[in-house]
Amino acid sequence: MEKELHFEKSEFQGRLSAVKTVMEKRGIDVLMISEPPNMNYLTGYDAYSYYVPQFVIVSVIHEQPVWIGRFMDRVSAVMTTYLDDKNIHAYEDKYVHSATLSAFDVIAQTVKDLGGEKACIGVELGGYYYSAKAHADLIRALPQARFVDADLLVNWIRIVKSPAELALMRQAGAIADAMMQRAIDVVAPGVRECDIAAAVYYQMAAGTPDFGGSYGCAPPFLCVAERAVAPHAAWTDKLLPKSTTLNLELFGNRLRYQVNLSRSIAVGPPSRAFRNLADVAVEAMNAALDHVRPGITCSEVETVFRRSLARHGLEKEARLGYSIGLGYPPGAVERTASLRKGDETVLQSGMCFHMMPGLWLDDVGIAITQSFAVTETGHEPLSSTPRKLFVK
Repeated sequence: MEKELHFEKSEFQGRLSAVKTVMEKRGIDVLMISEPPNMNYLTGYDAYSYYVPQFVIVSVIHEQPVWIGRFMDRVSAVMTTYLDDKNIHAYEDKYVHSATLSAFDVIAQTVKDLGGEKACIGVELGGYYYSAKAHADLIRALPQARFVDADLLVNWIRIVKSPAELALMRQAGAIADAMMQRAIDVVAPGVRECDIAAAVYYQMAAGTPDFGGSYGCAPPFLCVAERAVAPHAAWTDKLLPKSTTLNLELFGNRLRYQVNLSRSIAVGPPSRAFRNLADVAVEAMNAALDHVRPGITCSEVETVFRRSLARHGLEKEARLGYSIGLGYPPGAVERTASLRKGDETVLQSGMCFHMMPGLWLDDVGIAITQSFAVTETGHEPLSSTPRKLFVK
């Protein structure tokens, strides 16, 4: 069976080594990874199977991790991971959505087979895919083990991207650009909001002539008219009027690496006040981007933006941005560094962020954003759509 690996085996081994180093420092013998992006990061595993229990289990004393999941998804683990067949385990379908059986009994047995019956076991307590039921069942099945919170252990290692990862981020950015251009082309008076969404979805999958795209970590946000003051509103089947505004946040995804892109579009001539608001937001964002470089903190970048905005009598309550990269639903946000006041994370070359200087005021919203990678000398934009208000 042909392998579908997107990175060299040596890169996976380097990632695993970094994780084991942190495990040893924290006294963790076994790490149970439930978050799909972290599973992908360490093994390459990729399948739409995360609605049932599945784990990548890392033991500090074993060379390779072990993947364990539903029996029918084992073939995806064989195809998409670098793991030896003996390290790909599965449980029977009778454990899926059963009221009487727990897949965690089988998973716990795998932990015991790895020597973890009395181990210190790290689990991702804050993860999207680790439920209270999962934790209770594991504690019951492994009563002699000691469980500790290892949430974000892998995430903080993922935050600095390799050259191969950055190449995929650039491709994701190109897909995001294509999606946004498609949306801009379709937007016009009389077009249904849902038809704009449909066009964006088509482009999301089609990607570019050079490479295809994949499903995003969240649906596109099409915030129209009075819903433009809401950052995460859903589209409707209403027709666009002759004069309105739209805020679009779209997500280009290439082999699970995602780049976010937001733009505001005015249908019909916008007011002078709205144009001025767009100019102020872009000015503050550009000032912050110009300040990005290795060695400064996330907080320092946010301060530059905040001071620029304050000169116009405005302030932004929400964070300015967040780290992005490898992701699965419900989000590509890495849950690590944020561009916000008080975040003293020091920028390093290879980190990637979505700078999101969206302003949602009482009666108006503007969303013009930029995803970027930190470089040795500054920053590299990951998308090329002009940073401006578009008018149709």
